[in-house]
Amino acid sequence: MSQKPGNKKVLIAEDEQDVLNLVAANLKAAGYQALKAEDGESALEQARNSLPAVVILDLMLPGMSGLEVCKVLKQDAATKNIPILMLTAKAEEVDRIVGLELGADDYVTKPFSPRELVLRVRSLLRRASVTQEPGDVLRLGDIQVDRARYEVTVKNKPIDFTATEFKLLTMLMERRGRVQSRDTLLNDVWGYESIIDTRTVDTHIRRLREKLGKAADCIETIRGFGYRMVET
Repeated sequence: MSQKPGNKKVLIAEDEQDVLNLVAANLKAAGYQALKAEDGESALEQARNSLPAVVILDLMLPGMSGLEVCKVLKQDAATKNIPILMLTAKAEEVDRIVGLELGADDYVTKPFSPRELVLRVRSLLRRASVTQEPGDVLRLGDIQVDRARYEVTVKNKPIDFTATEFKLLTMLMERRGRVQSRDTLLNDVWGYESIIDTRTVDTHIRRLREKLGKAADCIETIRGFGYRMVET
């Protein structure tokens, strides 16, 4: 699931030329190689050919929408583990949630701060490179997480997770029995120091539960606060 070490390519799929150039300029200034696409089909082709470290994907693309691009990338074995950062307008809340459910890792709403966008890209790259860190095996009920191999199994059956889902699950298992607020999870998993839309956490928890199946009963919701993992 990890990206190749040293991969600095970031694909920007955005049909507004001014926004595209602004994002590209800020990424280049931060040391990244910016690749550009102005429509969905071009974004998909470049993602497959270049295998960037991160894809910044506007949802409102001409031709093939950003949601369609996200879905195809996450279904393709060659591209499914590339982190996706969505660019959305504030009025596109439903599409934003759908994008997260399709496998996108994060989102930024327009208008946005270029500096914040670069920080989000760095955060995504840190999460995607988690396999380079030493790890051990965590077990809870039927769930086993091998951090060294970057594998999750339920009753010895391997389950496929994105980098963000893996880190979220690992953190909850490491802190089993302790309630984790949504703000804490945003800070520790996503790397956000300021509070943003905590529905990002809820969407990822829902995806975790779907993938874990019956084993997801160990993830408790603490209403109005957050989550914790417990023995069942």
